[in-house]
Amino acid sequence: MMRRFSVSPQARITPILLAALFAFAMGCAGTSEPVEDTSMGDDSEFNQGRTPSMDSSRDSMAGSRDFTIAPVYFDLDSSSIRPQFESVLRGAAEALKSSGASVVIEGHCDDRGSDEYNVALGERRATAVRRYLYNLGVPQDQMSTVSYGEARPAVSGSGETAWQLNRRAEFRVR
Repeated sequence: MMRRFSVSPQARITPILLAALFAFAMGCAGTSEPVEDTSMGDDSEFNQGRTPSMDSSRDSMAGSRDFTIAPVYFDLDSSSIRPQFESVLRGAAEALKSSGASVVIEGHCDDRGSDEYNVALGERRATAVRRYLYNLGVPQDQMSTVSYGEARPAVSGSGETAWQLNRRAEFRVR
């Protein structure tokens, strides 16, 4: 059974905008790197509330664009930044400011809710992350956002473990 969420008239996406977003997402689908399918055992960083860290040390990132940023995960039907991911975003802000790299912030959702709702929620998540990074001093022109809604799950399947991993913002550093 798929749960449907109601959306206020202010949050509805017009069919033309939805078609444009879908066309954009489909056009990007062939150019992105595959998302690694990860499992969530009881000892995972996510389940223990620890924040995944940046893949490179801060010293090696200065002036370099060769780094990745760990995903930020969200609660159900929420675009609020969870406190345990604030350190990930602080590290990301420092790396982006010192390197001058640009980043695309991708908003993602689990498969519950309508396509329209999930595209809008993914956009709110990406925008919340962008606003947070901006407040930490990352220039607006270094950041862009895109929402994939439920179109690009990190893991397939249903159940809370899969849904937790699919409610996220990911970063593509350029």
